Amino acid sequence: MRDRQDAGPRGRLRARVAEAGCFSPVSVFDPMSARIAEDLGAPAIMLAGSVAALSVLAGPDDTTLTLSELAGLVRRICRASAVPLIVDADHGYGNAMNVIRTVEELEHAGAAAVTIEDTLLPQPFGAEGGAQLVTMDEACGKLAAALSARQDPNLMIIGRTGGAGLADPDEVARRMRAYGDLGCDMVFVRGIETREQVLQVTEGMTVPVFLGTSNPELRDPDWLAGRNVRIVLRGHRPMAAAYHAARAAMAAELGGGAPPEAMTASELKTLYRGGEAEARAARFLGAASSRSAHHT
Repeated sequence: MRDRQDAGPRGRLRARVAEAGCFSPVSVFDPMSARIAEDLGAPAIMLAGSVAALSVLAGPDDTTLTLSELAGLVRRICRASAVPLIVDADHGYGNAMNVIRTVEELEHAGAAAVTIEDTLLPQPFGAEGGAQLVTMDEACGKLAAALSARQDPNLMIIGRTGGAGLADPDEVARRMRAYGDLGCDMVFVRGIETREQVLQVTEGMTVPVFLGTSNPELRDPDWLAGRNVRIVLRGHRPMAAAYHAARAAMAAELGGGAPPEAMTASELKTLYRGGEAEARAARFLGAASSRSAHHT
Protein backbone atom coordinates (compact mmCIF):
# COMPACT_ATOMS: atom_id res chain seq x y z
CA MET A 1 0.00 0.00 0.00
CA ARG A 2 1.37 3.41 -0.96
CA ASP A 3 2.39 5.94 1.68
CA ARG A 4 -0.24 8.68 1.98
CA GLN A 5 2.29 11.01 3.62
CA ASP A 6 4.56 11.45 0.59
CA ALA A 7 4.09 14.07 -2.13
CA GLY A 8 0.42 13.18 -2.30
CA PRO A 9 -1.44 11.70 -5.28
CA ARG A 10 -1.16 14.89 -7.35
CA GLY A 11 2.54 15.30 -6.71
CA ARG A 12 3.20 11.64 -7.48
CA LEU A 13 1.31 11.84 -10.77
CA ARG A 14 3.21 14.96 -11.82
CA ALA A 15 6.51 13.32 -10.94
CA ARG A 16 5.64 10.18 -12.90
CA VAL A 17 4.62 12.17 -15.99
CA ALA A 18 7.88 14.13 -15.75
CA GLU A 19 9.86 10.90 -16.10
CA ALA A 20 11.06 9.75 -19.50
CA GLY A 21 8.93 6.59 -19.68
CA CYS A 22 5.38 5.79 -20.72
CA PHE A 23 2.89 4.10 -18.38
CA SER A 24 -0.74 3.02 -18.36
CA PRO A 25 -3.35 3.91 -15.75
CA VAL A 26 -5.79 1.25 -14.55
CA SER A 27 -9.45 1.85 -15.36
CA VAL A 28 -11.59 1.84 -12.18
CA PHE A 29 -15.29 2.21 -11.54
CA ASP A 30 -15.87 2.32 -7.78
CA PRO A 31 -13.98 2.47 -4.45
CA MET A 32 -13.31 -1.27 -4.29
CA SER A 33 -11.86 -1.43 -7.81
CA ALA A 34 -9.62 1.52 -6.89
CA ARG A 35 -8.53 -0.33 -3.75
CA ILE A 36 -7.63 -3.39 -5.86
CA ALA A 37 -5.57 -1.18 -8.18
CA GLU A 38 -3.78 0.29 -5.17
CA ASP A 39 -2.94 -3.13 -3.75
CA LEU A 40 -1.58 -4.19 -7.16
CA GLY A 41 0.73 -1.17 -7.24
CA ALA A 42 -0.94 0.75 -10.07
CA PRO A 43 0.89 4.04 -10.81
CA ALA A 44 -2.40 5.82 -11.55
CA ILE A 45 -6.09 5.06 -12.01
CA MET A 46 -8.64 6.53 -14.39
CA LEU A 47 -12.37 7.14 -14.16
CA ALA A 48 -13.83 7.51 -17.65
CA GLY A 49 -17.08 9.32 -18.35
CA SER A 50 -18.59 6.20 -19.92
CA VAL A 51 -17.55 4.11 -16.93
CA ALA A 52 -19.00 6.63 -14.47
CA ALA A 53 -22.31 6.63 -16.36
CA LEU A 54 -22.49 2.84 -16.18
CA SER A 55 -21.53 2.76 -12.52
CA VAL A 56 -23.91 5.49 -11.34
CA LEU A 57 -26.80 5.27 -13.80
CA ALA A 58 -26.45 1.82 -15.41
CA GLY A 59 -26.82 3.88 -18.56
CA PRO A 60 -24.97 4.86 -21.73
CA ASP A 61 -22.35 7.56 -22.18
CA ASP A 62 -24.86 10.18 -23.36
CA THR A 63 -23.88 13.11 -21.07
CA THR A 64 -26.89 12.68 -18.79
CA LEU A 65 -24.65 12.00 -15.78
CA THR A 66 -24.53 15.16 -13.67
CA LEU A 67 -21.47 16.89 -12.25
CA SER A 68 -22.70 16.23 -8.71
CA GLU A 69 -22.98 12.51 -9.43
CA LEU A 70 -19.51 12.40 -10.95
CA ALA A 71 -17.97 14.39 -8.07
CA GLY A 72 -19.63 12.09 -5.55
CA LEU A 73 -18.14 9.01 -7.19
CA VAL A 74 -14.71 10.69 -7.40
CA ARG A 75 -14.89 11.55 -3.71
CA ARG A 76 -15.71 7.96 -2.73
CA ILE A 77 -12.90 6.57 -4.91
CA CYS A 78 -10.32 9.01 -3.53
CA ARG A 79 -11.43 8.23 0.03
CA ALA A 80 -10.72 4.54 -0.55
CA SER A 81 -7.43 4.81 -2.43
CA ALA A 82 -4.32 7.00 -2.43
CA VAL A 83 -3.49 6.19 -6.05
CA PRO A 84 -3.61 9.31 -8.28
CA LEU A 85 -7.01 9.48 -9.99
CA ILE A 86 -7.38 10.92 -13.51
CA VAL A 87 -10.97 12.00 -14.11
CA ASP A 88 -12.60 12.30 -17.50
CA ALA A 89 -14.81 15.37 -17.12
CA ASP A 90 -16.11 15.20 -20.70
CA HIS A 91 -16.87 18.72 -21.97
CA GLY A 92 -16.79 20.24 -18.49
CA TYR A 93 -20.57 20.05 -18.17
CA GLY A 94 -21.27 23.13 -20.24
CA ASN A 95 -19.55 26.35 -21.28
CA ALA A 96 -16.44 27.94 -19.80
CA MET A 97 -18.30 29.04 -16.66
CA ASN A 98 -19.49 25.48 -16.09
CA VAL A 99 -15.91 24.26 -16.61
CA ILE A 100 -14.77 26.45 -13.71
CA ARG A 101 -17.35 24.83 -11.45
CA THR A 102 -16.38 21.37 -12.73
CA VAL A 103 -12.70 21.84 -11.89
CA GLU A 104 -13.55 23.27 -8.47
CA GLU A 105 -15.79 20.32 -7.60
CA LEU A 106 -13.43 17.63 -8.86
CA GLU A 107 -10.40 19.20 -7.20
CA HIS A 108 -12.30 19.33 -3.92
CA ALA A 109 -13.32 15.68 -4.41
CA GLY A 110 -9.66 14.63 -4.65
CA ALA A 111 -8.91 14.22 -8.37
CA ALA A 112 -5.23 14.32 -9.30
CA ALA A 113 -5.96 15.29 -12.92
CA VAL A 114 -8.99 16.42 -14.90
CA THR A 115 -9.49 16.12 -18.66
CA ILE A 116 -11.65 18.61 -20.58
CA GLU A 117 -12.46 17.78 -24.20
CA ASP A 118 -13.34 19.77 -27.30
CA THR A 119 -16.24 17.61 -28.49
CA LEU A 120 -19.59 19.38 -28.90
CA LEU A 121 -21.63 17.96 -26.03
CA PRO A 122 -24.43 17.32 -25.46
CA GLN A 123 -25.28 16.63 -29.08
CA PRO A 124 -27.54 19.46 -30.32
CA PHE A 125 -31.00 18.88 -31.73
CA GLY A 126 -31.00 18.09 -35.43
CA ALA A 127 -27.25 17.44 -35.59
CA GLU A 128 -26.24 15.20 -38.46
CA GLY A 129 -23.12 13.14 -38.96
CA GLY A 130 -22.51 12.21 -35.33
CA ALA A 131 -20.00 13.92 -33.05
CA GLN A 132 -18.63 17.37 -33.82
CA LEU A 133 -15.89 19.58 -32.41
CA VAL A 134 -16.37 23.00 -30.86
CA THR A 135 -14.40 25.80 -32.44
CA MET A 136 -10.77 26.27 -31.49
CA ASP A 137 -11.63 29.57 -29.78
CA GLU A 138 -14.30 27.96 -27.62
CA ALA A 139 -12.07 25.01 -26.74
CA CYS A 140 -9.22 27.30 -25.71
CA GLY A 141 -11.60 29.46 -23.70
CA LYS A 142 -12.84 26.44 -21.77
CA LEU A 143 -9.33 25.18 -21.07
CA ALA A 144 -8.17 28.64 -19.99
CA ALA A 145 -11.13 28.69 -17.59
CA ALA A 146 -10.12 25.26 -16.27
CA LEU A 147 -6.55 26.42 -15.66
CA SER A 148 -7.78 29.51 -13.83
CA ALA A 149 -10.08 27.49 -11.58
CA ARG A 150 -7.60 25.18 -9.90
CA GLN A 151 -6.44 26.08 -6.42
CA ASP A 152 -3.78 23.40 -6.04
CA PRO A 153 -1.06 23.97 -8.66
CA ASN A 154 -0.31 20.23 -8.58
CA LEU A 155 -3.75 19.43 -10.00
CA MET A 156 -3.13 18.53 -13.65
CA ILE A 157 -5.38 20.04 -16.31
CA ILE A 158 -5.39 17.88 -19.43
CA GLY A 159 -6.68 19.28 -22.70
CA ARG A 160 -8.40 16.53 -24.63
CA THR A 161 -9.19 16.52 -28.32
CA GLY A 162 -11.63 14.19 -29.99
CA GLY A 163 -10.33 15.40 -33.32
CA ALA A 164 -9.02 12.05 -34.58
CA GLY A 165 -11.77 10.71 -36.81
CA LEU A 166 -13.56 14.07 -36.79
CA ALA A 167 -10.82 16.16 -38.41
CA ASP A 168 -7.70 15.61 -40.49
CA PRO A 169 -4.37 14.95 -38.73
CA ASP A 170 -3.17 18.51 -39.35
CA GLU A 171 -6.18 19.90 -37.47
CA VAL A 172 -5.69 17.40 -34.66
CA ALA A 173 -2.03 18.42 -34.34
CA ARG A 174 -2.98 22.11 -34.47
CA ARG A 175 -5.42 21.66 -31.59
CA MET A 176 -2.96 19.65 -29.54
CA ARG A 177 -0.28 22.32 -29.89
CA ALA A 178 -2.75 25.09 -29.08
CA TYR A 179 -3.84 23.37 -25.88
CA GLY A 180 -0.24 22.82 -24.89
CA ASP A 181 0.69 26.43 -25.63
CA LEU A 182 -2.24 27.54 -23.50
CA GLY A 183 -0.64 25.93 -20.46
CA CYS A 184 -2.31 22.52 -20.21
CA ASP A 185 -0.14 20.05 -18.33
CA MET A 186 -0.83 17.31 -20.88
CA VAL A 187 -2.74 16.86 -24.12
CA PHE A 188 -4.99 13.82 -24.49
CA VAL A 189 -5.84 12.48 -27.94
CA ARG A 190 -7.92 9.41 -28.72
CA GLY A 191 -8.68 7.73 -32.02
CA ILE A 192 -5.02 7.59 -33.07
CA GLU A 193 -4.49 4.00 -34.13
CA THR A 194 -1.22 3.74 -36.10
CA ARG A 195 2.41 4.67 -35.57
CA GLU A 196 2.23 6.95 -38.57
CA GLN A 197 -0.63 8.87 -36.97
CA VAL A 198 1.26 9.13 -33.69
CA LEU A 199 4.22 10.61 -35.52
CA GLN A 200 1.96 13.10 -37.31
CA VAL A 201 0.30 14.48 -34.20
CA THR A 202 3.28 14.43 -31.83
CA GLU A 203 5.86 16.04 -34.10
CA GLY A 204 7.20 19.13 -32.39
CA MET A 205 5.08 18.60 -29.25
CA THR A 206 6.85 19.70 -26.08
CA VAL A 207 3.91 19.09 -23.74
CA PRO A 208 3.49 15.46 -22.62
CA VAL A 209 0.97 13.46 -24.63
CA PHE A 210 -1.77 11.21 -23.26
CA LEU A 211 -2.88 8.63 -25.83
CA GLY A 212 -6.09 6.59 -25.79
CA THR A 213 -5.86 3.50 -27.98
CA SER A 214 -6.50 -0.24 -27.97
CA ASN A 215 -4.39 -1.00 -31.04
CA PRO A 216 -1.78 -3.73 -30.32
CA GLU A 217 0.55 -1.90 -32.73
CA LEU A 218 0.88 0.82 -30.09
CA ARG A 219 1.81 -1.36 -27.13
CA ASP A 220 5.54 -0.62 -27.07
CA PRO A 221 6.02 1.85 -24.19
CA ASP A 222 9.60 2.64 -25.18
CA TRP A 223 8.58 3.61 -28.72
CA LEU A 224 5.71 5.73 -27.40
CA ALA A 225 7.95 7.41 -24.82
CA GLY A 226 10.31 8.39 -27.62
CA ARG A 227 7.41 10.32 -29.18
CA ASN A 228 6.66 12.21 -25.95
CA VAL A 229 3.74 9.93 -25.05
CA ARG A 230 3.80 9.63 -21.27
CA ILE A 231 0.43 7.94 -20.64
CA VAL A 232 -1.42 5.41 -22.79
CA LEU A 233 -4.94 4.32 -21.84
CA ARG A 234 -5.93 0.91 -23.17
CA GLY A 235 -9.67 0.80 -22.60
CA HIS A 236 -11.87 -0.10 -19.64
CA ARG A 237 -11.83 -3.88 -19.41
CA PRO A 238 -11.88 -4.20 -15.57
CA MET A 239 -15.49 -3.04 -15.29
CA ALA A 240 -16.70 -5.37 -18.03
CA ALA A 241 -14.77 -8.26 -16.45
CA ALA A 242 -16.23 -7.52 -13.01
CA TYR A 243 -19.79 -7.44 -14.30
CA HIS A 244 -19.21 -10.64 -16.27
CA ALA A 245 -18.04 -12.37 -13.09
CA ALA A 246 -20.99 -11.02 -11.11
CA ARG A 247 -23.47 -12.27 -13.70
CA ALA A 248 -21.85 -15.72 -13.70
CA ALA A 249 -22.06 -15.90 -9.90
CA MET A 250 -25.71 -14.81 -9.88
CA ALA A 251 -26.61 -17.25 -12.63
CA ALA A 252 -25.01 -20.07 -10.65
CA GLU A 253 -26.98 -19.13 -7.55
CA LEU A 254 -30.27 -18.91 -9.43
CA GLY A 255 -29.67 -22.08 -11.43
CA GLY A 256 -28.09 -24.18 -8.73
CA GLY A 257 -24.88 -24.64 -10.67
CA ALA A 258 -21.32 -24.69 -9.42
CA PRO A 259 -20.29 -21.20 -8.36
CA PRO A 260 -17.39 -19.58 -10.27
CA GLU A 261 -14.10 -18.79 -8.61
CA ALA A 262 -14.35 -15.83 -6.27
CA MET A 263 -12.41 -13.96 -3.61
CA THR A 264 -12.20 -15.71 -0.27
CA ALA A 265 -13.55 -14.09 2.87
CA SER A 266 -9.97 -13.46 3.95
CA GLU A 267 -9.11 -11.76 0.67
CA LEU A 268 -12.20 -9.57 0.89
CA LYS A 269 -11.34 -8.64 4.47
CA THR A 270 -7.88 -7.55 3.35
CA LEU A 271 -9.44 -5.50 0.56
CA TYR A 272 -11.90 -3.66 2.79
CA ARG A 273 -9.21 -3.25 5.48
CA GLY A 274 -11.18 -5.26 8.01
CA GLY A 275 -8.20 -5.67 10.30
CA GLU A 276 -7.78 -1.90 10.56
CA ALA A 277 -11.47 -1.51 11.38
CA GLU A 278 -11.27 -4.17 14.08
CA ALA A 279 -8.23 -2.50 15.62
CA ARG A 280 -10.08 0.83 15.77
CA ALA A 281 -13.11 -0.84 17.33
CA ALA A 282 -10.94 -2.53 19.95
CA ARG A 283 -9.24 0.76 20.76
CA PHE A 284 -12.26 3.02 20.93
CA LEU A 285 -15.21 0.72 21.67
CA GLY A 286 -13.59 -2.03 23.70
CA ALA A 287 -12.66 -5.59 22.87
CA ALA A 288 -16.22 -6.92 23.22
CA SER A 289 -17.51 -4.41 20.68
CA SER A 290 -14.76 -5.26 18.22
CA ARG A 291 -15.87 -8.89 18.11
CA SER A 292 -19.33 -7.88 16.92
CA ALA A 293 -18.28 -5.00 14.69
CA HIS A 294 -18.16 -7.19 11.60
CA HIS A 295 -20.98 -9.62 11.09
CA THR A 296 -22.95 -10.74 8.05
